Amino acid sequence: MSPVQTLRDIVRDDLPVFTPDMPIRRAVAVLIEERGAAGAVLDESGVLQGILSQKDCFRPALNASYYQEWKGTVADFMTSDVMTLSANADITTAAEAFLNHPHRVFPVLDGEQFVGMLRRSDLLRVLVGLS
Repeated sequence: MSPVQTLRDIVRDDLPVFTPDMPIRRAVAVLIEERGAAGAVLDESGVLQGILSQKDCFRPALNASYYQEWKGTVADFMTSDVMTLSANADITTAAEAFLNHPHRVFPVLDGEQFVGMLRRSDLLRVLVGLS
């Protein structure tokens, strides 16, 4: 295995991606099916608008369990003020971000271009492999 130089080397592009206008029920189903902690929310041009996490999904799921009706879109529940990491950042920078924030995933960008998501578990695996 070649050494990891930047986040670009370990970022995942196979995690769920949502659009702001997607029905929240459908997005929740995708997260559950894919066992994802979160997914990126991209607009029609592929620009990151936010993320939808499992935590974001609790309010609509709780409301649906009480009222027996799903209401809203991803935009209604997503987190739009999102901390991102640069695809060119090193693993130490990412490790420090995970230490300083409770997030399980970070969106990774190359400039304004969405590259993928970095999962905390993937970075931990890399760090253990280097030790």
